[in-house]
Amino acid sequence: MSGDLTHFDRAGNAVMVDVSDKDVTTRVASAKGAIVMRAETLARIVSGDIKKGDVLGVARLAGIMAAKRAHELIPLCHPLALSAVSVDLVPDQARHAVDITATVKVAGRTGVEMEALTAVSVAALTVYDMCKAIDRGMTISEIRLVHKSGGKSGTFERP
Repeated sequence: MSGDLTHFDRAGNAVMVDVSDKDVTTRVASAKGAIVMRAETLARIVSGDIKKGDVLGVARLAGIMAAKRAHELIPLCHPLALSAVSVDLVPDQARHAVDITATVKVAGRTGVEMEALTAVSVAALTVYDMCKAIDRGMTISEIRLVHKSGGKSGTFERP
Protein backbone atom coordinates (compact mmCIF):
# COMPACT_ATOMS: atom_id res chain seq x y z
CA MET A 1 0.00 0.00 0.00
CA SER A 2 1.44 3.36 -0.96
CA GLY A 3 1.38 6.37 1.32
CA ASP A 4 0.14 8.69 -1.44
CA LEU A 5 -3.01 10.69 -0.82
CA THR A 6 -5.52 9.88 -3.53
CA HIS A 7 -8.09 12.64 -3.04
CA PHE A 8 -5.96 15.39 -4.63
CA ASP A 9 -5.00 16.01 -8.24
CA ARG A 10 -1.55 17.17 -9.35
CA ALA A 11 -2.51 20.80 -8.72
CA GLY A 12 -3.60 20.02 -5.16
CA ASN A 13 -7.33 20.25 -5.84
CA ALA A 14 -9.70 17.89 -4.07
CA VAL A 15 -11.12 15.20 -6.37
CA MET A 16 -13.27 12.12 -6.06
CA VAL A 17 -11.10 9.09 -6.73
CA ASP A 18 -11.89 7.33 -10.01
CA VAL A 19 -12.57 3.71 -9.04
CA SER A 20 -13.96 2.59 -12.41
CA ASP A 21 -10.89 0.46 -13.18
CA LYS A 22 -10.87 -1.32 -9.81
CA ASP A 23 -12.18 -4.86 -9.49
CA VAL A 24 -15.50 -5.49 -7.77
CA THR A 25 -14.70 -7.45 -4.62
CA THR A 26 -16.42 -8.17 -1.34
CA ARG A 27 -15.34 -5.47 1.07
CA VAL A 28 -16.01 -5.44 4.80
CA ALA A 29 -15.15 -2.88 7.46
CA SER A 30 -15.77 -2.78 11.20
CA ALA A 31 -15.43 0.20 13.49
CA LYS A 32 -15.83 0.63 17.23
CA GLY A 33 -16.41 3.45 19.66
CA ALA A 34 -17.86 4.18 23.07
CA ILE A 35 -19.95 6.69 24.93
CA VAL A 36 -19.16 7.05 28.64
CA MET A 37 -21.71 8.46 31.06
CA ARG A 38 -22.77 8.58 34.69
CA ALA A 39 -23.73 5.24 36.22
CA GLU A 40 -27.28 6.50 36.76
CA THR A 41 -27.64 7.36 33.09
CA LEU A 42 -26.55 3.92 31.98
CA ALA A 43 -28.90 2.31 34.49
CA ARG A 44 -31.81 4.30 33.06
CA ILE A 45 -30.87 3.35 29.49
CA VAL A 46 -30.73 -0.34 30.42
CA SER A 47 -34.00 -0.23 32.35
CA GLY A 48 -35.79 1.62 29.55
CA ASP A 49 -36.44 4.67 31.73
CA ILE A 50 -35.54 7.38 29.21
CA LYS A 51 -38.46 9.61 28.19
CA LYS A 52 -37.44 9.67 24.51
CA GLY A 53 -37.75 5.87 24.26
CA ASP A 54 -35.56 2.85 23.58
CA VAL A 55 -32.12 4.49 23.43
CA LEU A 56 -30.17 1.48 22.19
CA GLY A 57 -32.79 0.53 19.60
CA VAL A 58 -33.05 4.04 18.20
CA ALA A 59 -29.25 4.45 18.17
CA ARG A 60 -28.89 1.13 16.32
CA LEU A 61 -31.34 2.30 13.65
CA ALA A 62 -29.64 5.73 13.42
CA GLY A 63 -26.26 4.05 12.89
CA ILE A 64 -27.63 1.86 10.10
CA MET A 65 -29.25 4.84 8.41
CA ALA A 66 -26.05 6.88 8.74
CA ALA A 67 -23.94 4.18 7.08
CA LYS A 68 -26.29 4.31 4.10
CA ARG A 69 -25.87 8.09 3.85
CA ALA A 70 -22.14 8.51 4.54
CA HIS A 71 -21.61 9.78 0.99
CA GLU A 72 -23.97 12.69 1.73
CA LEU A 73 -21.98 13.71 4.81
CA ILE A 74 -18.36 13.18 3.79
CA PRO A 75 -17.07 15.07 0.75
CA LEU A 76 -15.62 12.83 -1.98
CA CYS A 77 -17.06 9.65 -0.41
CA HIS A 78 -18.59 7.36 -3.07
CA PRO A 79 -22.28 6.42 -2.85
CA LEU A 80 -22.46 2.66 -2.37
CA ALA A 81 -25.20 0.04 -2.54
CA LEU A 82 -24.42 -1.58 0.79
CA SER A 83 -25.06 -5.31 1.14
CA ALA A 84 -25.29 -5.36 4.93
CA VAL A 85 -24.96 -3.08 7.94
CA SER A 86 -25.01 -4.17 11.56
CA VAL A 87 -24.70 -1.92 14.59
CA ASP A 88 -24.37 -3.41 18.06
CA LEU A 89 -24.61 -1.40 21.27
CA VAL A 90 -23.52 -3.17 24.44
CA PRO A 91 -23.77 -1.60 27.90
CA ASP A 92 -20.65 -1.96 30.07
CA GLN A 93 -21.68 -1.44 33.69
CA ALA A 94 -18.10 -1.40 35.01
CA ARG A 95 -17.08 1.53 32.76
CA HIS A 96 -20.51 3.25 32.74
CA ALA A 97 -20.33 3.08 28.95
CA VAL A 98 -22.09 1.84 25.88
CA ASP A 99 -19.68 0.13 23.48
CA ILE A 100 -20.66 0.45 19.84
CA THR A 101 -19.56 -1.78 16.95
CA ALA A 102 -20.60 -1.34 13.33
CA THR A 103 -19.85 -3.73 10.47
CA VAL A 104 -20.57 -2.81 6.87
CA LYS A 105 -20.34 -5.01 3.77
CA VAL A 106 -20.47 -4.27 0.04
CA ALA A 107 -19.60 -5.90 -3.26
CA GLY A 108 -17.96 -2.95 -4.90
CA ARG A 109 -14.94 -1.08 -6.19
CA THR A 110 -14.20 0.89 -3.03
CA GLY A 111 -14.12 0.15 0.68
CA VAL A 112 -16.66 0.80 3.40
CA GLU A 113 -14.44 2.15 6.17
CA MET A 114 -16.14 5.55 6.16
CA GLU A 115 -19.57 3.96 6.33
CA ALA A 116 -18.61 1.89 9.39
CA LEU A 117 -17.01 4.89 11.13
CA THR A 118 -20.05 7.04 10.33
CA ALA A 119 -22.40 4.40 11.74
CA VAL A 120 -20.53 4.30 15.05
CA SER A 121 -20.34 8.09 15.25
CA VAL A 122 -24.03 8.67 14.60
CA ALA A 123 -25.10 5.85 16.94
CA ALA A 124 -23.05 7.50 19.71
CA LEU A 125 -24.46 10.94 18.89
CA THR A 126 -27.96 9.49 19.07
CA VAL A 127 -27.32 8.08 22.56
CA TYR A 128 -26.06 11.52 23.55
CA ASP A 129 -29.08 13.28 22.04
CA MET A 130 -31.57 10.99 23.73
CA CYS A 131 -29.92 11.29 27.15
CA LYS A 132 -28.55 14.85 27.20
CA ALA A 133 -31.43 16.11 29.33
CA ILE A 134 -30.16 14.01 32.25
CA ASP A 135 -26.40 13.84 31.52
CA ARG A 136 -24.67 16.55 29.48
CA GLY A 137 -21.27 15.28 30.61
CA MET A 138 -21.28 12.15 28.44
CA THR A 139 -18.09 11.59 26.44
CA ILE A 140 -17.91 10.01 22.99
CA SER A 141 -14.52 8.41 22.48
CA GLU A 142 -12.33 5.73 20.96
CA ILE A 143 -13.93 5.79 17.50
CA ARG A 144 -11.61 3.77 15.31
CA LEU A 145 -11.42 1.32 12.42
CA VAL A 146 -10.76 -2.20 13.73
CA HIS A 147 -11.05 -4.31 10.58
CA LYS A 148 -11.00 -3.85 6.82
CA SER A 149 -10.87 -6.51 4.16
CA GLY A 150 -11.23 -6.71 0.40
CA GLY A 151 -9.71 -4.71 -2.38
CA LYS A 152 -6.14 -4.36 -3.57
CA SER A 153 -4.77 -3.14 -0.23
CA GLY A 154 -5.81 -6.36 1.50
CA THR A 155 -6.75 -6.86 5.13
CA PHE A 156 -6.21 -4.52 8.06
CA GLU A 157 -6.69 -5.66 11.66
CA ARG A 158 -6.15 -3.27 14.54
CA PRO A 159 -3.99 -5.04 17.13
